[in-house]
Amino acid sequence: MKREPIRDSLLNIILPLGLIFGLVLLLSLNVEESDAEVLSTPLESSLKLIVGYLAAGAEIAAAVVIGGAVIRGIAAYFRQLFSRGRQHIDSTESIRLQLGRVLTLGLEFTVASDILRTAVAPTRQDILNLGAIVLLRTLLNYFLEREIRQVEESRVGDRESS
Repeated sequence: MKREPIRDSLLNIILPLGLIFGLVLLLSLNVEESDAEVLSTPLESSLKLIVGYLAAGAEIAAAVVIGGAVIRGIAAYFRQLFSRGRQHIDSTESIRLQLGRVLTLGLEFTVASDILRTAVAPTRQDILNLGAIVLLRTLLNYFLEREIRQVEESRVGDRESS
């Protein structure tokens, strides 16, 4: 029973460090592009146009989701700020958790957008850039989910002790 917390704590240290190392490695690689123009077929051009619209749609969805959550969070914060309740800290933590959950969803939409943009005839540099972006967003997502989980576990622990 003692080994599981040690293993979990090592995983909590090694995973983020591995992601950061991978990100630095990907960003340090620089692939030289040849100056020769790549001929594209009409089908490839049409596909790039369609995928470009889909990627733009995913980015718009991410912006709408995150923007809506920010507006809702600000409104909830002002409501609880001007109320006379004593639950200020608990409600602020609740607003943070809701915003964190929506941010992870927004990050997923932006990753989907980047994958779509790289899907049609990618160059080696496009793939490396996508890898770096996905690693960075995965790292952000990991820390957001970890913080959300820790706060939820502490809330459950507080309720059980009451």
